[in-house]
Amino acid sequence: MKGSKFTRRDLLKSTALATASVVGAPLAAPYVHGAYAAGKLSLGLWDHWVPGANDTLTKLCNEWGEKNKVEVHIDYITSQGEKDKLTAAAEAQARTGHDIMSHRDWNIVVHHQAMEPVNDVVGDLIKQNGPISPVAEYLANIDGQWAGVPTTVGSQVKPCCSRFDLYKQHAGIDLQDIFPNDESKYVKAKTDTWTWDTYLSSAEKLFKAGYPVGLPMGQTSDAVDWVAALFKSYGVVMVDEKSDIRINSPETRTALEYLKKLMAVNPPEVYAWDDAGNNRWLISGKGSSIMNPPSAWSVAKRDNPEVAKNCWTHAMPMGPKGRFVGQLPQFYGVWSFSQNKPAAKDLLRYISQKDSARRLVAASNGYDLPSFKSFYDFETWKTVEPPVGTVYSYPPRGDEQTSMCGAPARPDVAAQLYNQALPTVMVSKFTQGNEKLDDVIKWAEGELEGYLRS
Repeated sequence: MKGSKFTRRDLLKSTALATASVVGAPLAAPYVHGAYAAGKLSLGLWDHWVPGANDTLTKLCNEWGEKNKVEVHIDYITSQGEKDKLTAAAEAQARTGHDIMSHRDWNIVVHHQAMEPVNDVVGDLIKQNGPISPVAEYLANIDGQWAGVPTTVGSQVKPCCSRFDLYKQHAGIDLQDIFPNDESKYVKAKTDTWTWDTYLSSAEKLFKAGYPVGLPMGQTSDAVDWVAALFKSYGVVMVDEKSDIRINSPETRTALEYLKKLMAVNPPEVYAWDDAGNNRWLISGKGSSIMNPPSAWSVAKRDNPEVAKNCWTHAMPMGPKGRFVGQLPQFYGVWSFSQNKPAAKDLLRYISQKDSARRLVAASNGYDLPSFKSFYDFETWKTVEPPVGTVYSYPPRGDEQTSMCGAPARPDVAAQLYNQALPTVMVSKFTQGNEKLDDVIKWAEGELEGYLRS
């Protein structure tokens, strides 16, 4: 996934994070639709990288605006250089700006005190659609108040995207057979074979054949998300819900020893990759597997069709504590200083309906991932090609669970942990820096103590 490397941490250093504990959201009474004749709404929304995706969202907003006689104005704001986050920070401080603003990863935690509670909107959506992603709740439900509405647009998970032809030829593994494009045909005896041990042994064979896996190990979100998912599958807990530091554990030691073996069969440049590095690696034809949304495959369709037709998105490997995939939801927040809060909430309800989400997923070629599992039956994931069904297993299916780096620590601590890329720095110290394992863990404990004090 393409993104910025440095300014996220710089931004959080200059922004006061409020202490937050996450609990279940009470369901408020349903919002009563009203009339907003001659009203206006302004939106600052994340600028989608998929051509045409913004057009679909604009159309949905204008449909609602015409029906309700509201003039809707949208500014699409790039995430390059964290411009969207910087804009949100400026508006929160000035207490003026857009009525609705997009927020990525930890931005709800950062700005929740400037947000209008949206329990009524999210509560209605849960009643309609069933359980919501635990990661979305962790990031946006602050002290029992939903401060943001999970979006379809821009939300993602980062499972494996692999060259099934190379896996079959060089590792003797048929990924399409293990993860077919129909969840009803998943066979537990087969999916259970896709473990981190299997991943390592196959990565060693692919490396020897000249087609290494490409797993970033820098300080960007793609790197942090896959490492955190692996840590979770090994039972690693950095800070628990009681704010006790638990990084010094047998689970941490086992995970780091495993990663030392795995990183040895990656190309050495992975330590310097940005969030586009793994995409370029797969598209080039040199790489056999990455962990990413379907962005690399989408670009390969244009730039290297031979690679695209042999790509298969599928679940992450399973560890001793389960199978986990990193999730990064996005959110829409209504500022507490919005001049038209009822209309803003009504628009968010409209663009969050299942049919709206279906249109948005189609516009992104399956990249966007709603926070409701009941939405995972959309035809887009079944039909986009080549090959047909290539991104069917992009939404978590079977026994795959979503995870967020830093959980279950309180969100302000987890945000620092994430934005300082603590998991990947630990791995880099041990694998590339050749520091002793005990020294790496002791260093991490010191960092976590600092996060808890700040």
